[in-house]
Formats: sequence, C-alpha cells, structure tokens
Amino acid sequence: MSKYLKKLVSGYLSDRLEGVEEALLVNVVGLSANQTVVLRKQLRDKNIQLMVVKNSMAKRATEGTPLGHAFEEAEGALAIIWGHEDIVSLAKEVDRYSRDADFTGFRARGGVMDGETLTAERVREISSWPSREEQLSILVGQILSPGAELSAQLIGPGGALASQVEQKSKEES
Repeated sequence: MSKYLKKLVSGYLSDRLEGVEEALLVNVVGLSANQTVVLRKQLRDKNIQLMVVKNSMAKRATEGTPLGHAFEEAEGALAIIWGHEDIVSLAKEVDRYSRDADFTGFRARGGVMDGETLTAERVREISSWPSREEQLSILVGQILSPGAELSAQLIGPGGALASQVEQKSKEES
C-alpha cells in the first residue's frame, strides 16, 4: 500500500473515530459474511458502530487520542466497536453476543475506558456492572427513600390517633 493511500485510510479512520473516547476491541474472525451482516444490522439498531480495522492504520489514526492506548499492543485481525448509552451497556452487549451461538468467534479482546486500557477479562467484569440507567434508578431510590420513610413516620401516628378518635366517638354514640 502506498504512503498516500495509507495517509488517506488513516485520515478516514481518524475522522470516523473523532470524539470517540471509549470503545472496545472485538474479534470477528470466524464469522461468516452472512453472520457479519446480521450482527452489524443488530448492532446498528442499538446505535452501536462496528468497524474492522487494520492495526497499523488504527494505531496511526488514533495516535494522541484516548483510543490510542487500545491499539498499543493489539495483534491480529480485530474490529473496533463504540456507541450505545455508555461503555458498560456496550460491554453488556458485547458479552451477550459473545455467548450467542449464532455468533461464535465474536468476543471482546480489550478496549479503552476513561483512558485506561482494558483486557478481555476486564471487559467481562465491566459487563456485570449496572448500566447508567440502572445506576440512575438506584440513585433516585436512595434519594427518595428517606423522604418516604419520614412521610410514613409522620402519617403513621396521625392515622393511629384518628382511628382512636373514631373509636371513641362510636363508643359514646
């Protein structure tokens, strides 16, 4: 490949990955063409991008960016995957597809999150974390819990008093 062509390809990759700070590297070797088409469509429907890249071109394109760490020790054929709500949701999707019998060969190989290089084992660990949506629901529950408890404590004695007053009024009648 000529230097000019390499420069064009790395420029295209750089433009395509502009603004992407967290991504995962996945293995797609072993998937048939039909499986790859189905996989890409399912991922696109979930707002997840998948791009097969050549390591040397990806290293050149991501040099000096947060994604540069992911390609430092990358070897062999791989693809980069990014998008979805957050990196945890993305890791969950990758883990789900890696266990799917229809996509044997698809598996996580690493990635980058918050500037930290991830291993395949770390990606599997991250996939067990609660997603952003789950974390928000936990936080809302924790915020509302003291108020609900206080409300119950204030209403409880008032309800008991009202019940006693009602019973006394029935006794007198």
